[in-house]
Amino acid sequence: ITPILGTTALRVGTQRVAFLLEGRTALVTTPEVEVRASKANGSTGKTVTATFHQWPFGTRGTYVTELTFEEPGEWLLTIEGSQIAGAAVLPVEVAFESGVKDIGEHAPFSDTKTLKSANGDISTISSHQRPDPALYAVSVAEALFSGRPSVIVFASPSFCTSPTCGPEVDTIVELKDAHLGEANFIHVEIYDNPDVIQGDLSKAVFSPHVAVWGLDQTPDYRNESWVFMVGTDGAITHRFQGYATLDELERALS
Repeated sequence: ITPILGTTALRVGTQRVAFLLEGRTALVTTPEVEVRASKANGSTGKTVTATFHQWPFGTRGTYVTELTFEEPGEWLLTIEGSQIAGAAVLPVEVAFESGVKDIGEHAPFSDTKTLKSANGDISTISSHQRPDPALYAVSVAEALFSGRPSVIVFASPSFCTSPTCGPEVDTIVELKDAHLGEANFIHVEIYDNPDVIQGDLSKAVFSPHVAVWGLDQTPDYRNESWVFMVGTDGAITHRFQGYATLDELERALS
């Protein structure tokens, strides 16, 4: 079994951690596995349960749990389950703090693009093949003064280097449809010029908001998706690196 880390922006404290388990011929998809985080020098942490979350289209899925890292440095995740002979070990690097905007911090006052600022041309602000105009109705800055919580997804559906961006935006649309009028739902395109790229990422220019939110501080970051939830006071309450399922997002929004 080969474990693949889905959450690469790890920092001291408790946070959501996602990973895939790849077997010889297919992904491991048992409902639960056990995970233990321990320092590389030998100190052992608490064992917790990670639950499998199926991605849309039934092709992939990740195990998700919460882990606590007491100090920075190299840690080992030891993963055990019914389909794993012995244990799978995943080394991870934990920073003192995250360069990405984190839970408890105030969301940046970001004047993100909207349909209005784009003069109605949605192709200049979204690479989604069938974009939902409702995700481009207000900017992040406007949402922070709305008196409602906000769900903000950074993603590039047509140009993502992982299979998470399009499905994540579609999942945000599902969440929006279930909570109309209860929150702001915003898609921020990773690239500032999606209409110009035309499949050639050498032409791509990152949106300035990628740096403002610190996404480019993620190790080896290209354009994978992030979701942030922001409370009515403007503080970030949840953040998700990579794909987060509708069930995860529902619980967080509730």
